Amino acid sequence: MTADSTPYPLGITLREGGANVAVYSERADKVIVSLFDARGRETQTVLPERTGHVFHGFVPGLVPGTRYGLRVDGPWDPANGLRFSPPRCCSRRTPVPSPAYWDNTQAVFGHQLGRPKRRSDTNGARHVALGVAIDRQEFDWGDHERPRIPLSETIIYEMHVKGFTKLMEWVPEEFRGTYAGLAHPAAVEYLKNLGVTAVELLPIHQFVQDAHLAEKGLRNYWGYNSIGFFAPH
Repeated sequence: MTADSTPYPLGITLREGGANVAVYSERADKVIVSLFDARGRETQTVLPERTGHVFHGFVPGLVPGTRYGLRVDGPWDPANGLRFSPPRCCSRRTPVPSPAYWDNTQAVFGHQLGRPKRRSDTNGARHVALGVAIDRQEFDWGDHERPRIPLSETIIYEMHVKGFTKLMEWVPEEFRGTYAGLAHPAAVEYLKNLGVTAVELLPIHQFVQDAHLAEKGLRNYWGYNSIGFFAPH
């Protein structure tokens, strides 16, 4: 370990002129951080340190607003669930908004198309939803605090964001079926009257439209095909 790099916290921790990056992987051999400029040009930094199963290092130039991804090298052994493919690029924060369709999403698979046992050597960066570095400390929660309701007194309501208010007459029509509709006082009051203390949302991550649905002019309603777990659809 060096003074410029720490294994904790995991992920990106912004510092002056760059960021400390820490990534956990038990089986990886190498982790590379790729930064992309406005023209899509890539700059790579190998994380030089390893503490236990955490790869870490200081990445210069990784400042708020920077687009980035990770390339992870390691064993290629699909039979045992190991599919490390450094030509592919992945991210774990807010993706850059872009159309997501099944035809180009397949381009981020670690294997060659039609050859699931062969590792791909094609650069998939232009097809992936790249991450964008953000300063988590900048978000102001205001006066909001956790309710801290004991688990023994918790009543959870699972819902689909769109379906919950799409036909709810107490919510203004322009808000029905939206996040704003879910947060509308009428919707909140409805839940409170039921005794609900917590809401669990069905998948709201950025997801892709399945090929067999798109071919029929249909869309994925439930969202169970996530491609960006840290961004709302």
